[in-house]
Amino acid sequence: MILGVSYDLLRWEEKNLIEEAKKLGHNTIPLFTKDFYSFFGVSSSLNLDTDVIIQRNTSHSRALLTSLIFEGYNYKVVNDSTTLIRCENKLYTLALLNKHGINVPRTFVSFSREKTLELADKLGYPVVIKPIEGSWGRMIAKANEKDILMSLLEYQEYTTSQYRYAYFVQEFVNKPNRDIRIFVIGDEAPVGIYRVNEKNWKTNTALGARAEPLKIDDELQDLALKVKEVIGGFFLGIDIFEDKERGYIVNEVNGVPEYKNTVRVNNFNVSQYLIKKISEWVRK
Repeated sequence: MILGVSYDLLRWEEKNLIEEAKKLGHNTIPLFTKDFYSFFGVSSSLNLDTDVIIQRNTSHSRALLTSLIFEGYNYKVVNDSTTLIRCENKLYTLALLNKHGINVPRTFVSFSREKTLELADKLGYPVVIKPIEGSWGRMIAKANEKDILMSLLEYQEYTTSQYRYAYFVQEFVNKPNRDIRIFVIGDEAPVGIYRVNEKNWKTNTALGARAEPLKIDDELQDLALKVKEVIGGFFLGIDIFEDKERGYIVNEVNGVPEYKNTVRVNNFNVSQYLIKKISEWVRK
């Protein structure tokens, strides 16, 4: 198999994918996005000798656009553009999960300050306000009272986000000082971690949370695979809360997940597992 790796930053994951592919006897073609270009309307303008391309761009826009380009020339991409759109847009993710009966945080979306403040009173403080598109916990904030929420709404309106006048507000889920990240690879959910943070309510490892190994029970396994059926894709990172009363709640889904810490604490070779599953898929 010839494996393309599309990236804009050569992190541990991308280096490890290339190393593990070589160990398994596959050829790899690194595709550095900032050197990449394509002409449409010229049949020979994109001539890549690859069986499949793994999408690893850290920029959501570059990931989506390059996947669209590759697909426009009939290349197989993991993950494809449809999956990336569904994962990047939190409202799209939530709407799909909710439609299929998957437990999600209580959330409202509104389009004026007045209505947002009214609905926040009904939802109950504290509330969490999020950008509809974003990652790594950036611009996610908790409001303990109305005055704080008002300031956060005003701040959002002065950003450059295309959704700055759409207010995405969630309950503050009553969970332990951790959340769960499960990886779906192909048709399996083989590995996951707890992301623990005793000092901050945010559990992103990019913001200081630590990874701990997780034993995936049958309920988590079934939930992760159901999310995969709804969202699509081949390689997903699914973030799940543990609510003391309602059980597991799916918070977000990541279409280009990082997994360095998962490998470290579980001694599980995610890159090798992913490449083997892709190879099986390509052979079919």
